[in-house]
Amino acid sequence: MSHPRGPLSQLRRGHEELVLGLLRKHGPLSRGELGKHCGLSRTTLYDILADLVAEDAVVTATPQESPRGRGRPAETLTLNPDAGQAIGIDFARRGLHVAAVNLAHEIVGAASEPHAADLPWEERVDLAERLVGTLTGGGLRLGALRAIGVGVVGPVSGPDPEDEPGKPGPEVEDGGEPVPHPVQLLLRERFGVPVLLDNNTRLAALGESIWGAAAGGRDVLYLRLSHGVGGGLVVGGSLHRGAYGLSGEFGHITVDRDGARCDCGGTGCLETVASIRAVLDAYRAEGGRADDVPELVKAVKAGEARAIGLLDGVGVAIGGVLAAVCNAIGPSVIVIGGELAETGEALFDPIERALSTHVMPVSLHRVSLRRATLGEVAGALGGIALVLHESPLLARYPAGQDLAPGLYQQEGP
Repeated sequence: MSHPRGPLSQLRRGHEELVLGLLRKHGPLSRGELGKHCGLSRTTLYDILADLVAEDAVVTATPQESPRGRGRPAETLTLNPDAGQAIGIDFARRGLHVAAVNLAHEIVGAASEPHAADLPWEERVDLAERLVGTLTGGGLRLGALRAIGVGVVGPVSGPDPEDEPGKPGPEVEDGGEPVPHPVQLLLRERFGVPVLLDNNTRLAALGESIWGAAAGGRDVLYLRLSHGVGGGLVVGGSLHRGAYGLSGEFGHITVDRDGARCDCGGTGCLETVASIRAVLDAYRAEGGRADDVPELVKAVKAGEARAIGLLDGVGVAIGGVLAAVCNAIGPSVIVIGGELAETGEALFDPIERALSTHVMPVSLHRVSLRRATLGEVAGALGGIALVLHESPLLARYPAGQDLAPGLYQQEGP
């Protein structure tokens, strides 16, 4: 299904989202009640409702058995949870994670599958389509939602929303149009809808701040310790994207000036110390035997001094970086996720010790360190939030980085 993107179309889409949001918030409502809540004219509201009913996004609710006053009870309308799904996909470095919710925001399901780090994008999209099929009974019905939210590894650059129109930024062509990410083109071709893109760790921060460990937090620092190290910030109740979408790269803060070279081109970045590869390489260099994080966790649980000592040093380095960011940003909650968080107290205790040493005393007791709760699908759930764009956390956030707008114009006759 193609949809024009002109001003009138965008206004109409905004009206549809308003009506859907009211039904999601209040449950079944009559047309009169919807009119009072939304402030739209009767003609506009009825026109919008006619289209939503025709699309099967809204259905007639079961009438109440007891009439309200004389005559027939007012007909009420409600969301049709079977009308379509919102899909989030996290293209992580060595695995793929998908999640789906229906129009009523009920989670349909989630699925994950590991893959090789060098798997081509075409095959990753094939895998995504298969995993989405397992959640949606073999067929994706986006219905009134009309978009997919996607997280990818690394910086996601685009034009700064505060820039002048046409002013080029990173990854912008000479004419001012953003350059799409390859996965956007492939998913657009496969599913026929716009693809809203952002950094996957920033989307994980969004997911944890809406549904997870930091739910309700207005100032949150999220750090993911995985094959890469990155994170996200919620500042003053809004997800912080930064100029050109480059916020949250905590993994590239220097912790050892004489350390190893990082893939970013720097030296001694936190990622060279606290990524999965760095930790396992250091453990094996000290004589340990572990091919993956679960084996390292087993060593920790067995009380192996070598594993515990290594994680103590890693935790101190992580805590030092988090303390510096805390002193600059002032979060009330720090959430740590990713596979390395599975090592538990062996990692969290030295992080907390470093925080106690380096965070300013006046704010130390106001910072809560928490372990992430959403697991591998945090980024995919954040992608769904990006599509729905209804959380207050996104109030000052661009409505998804659809970096290939020209591709989604409705074709003329």
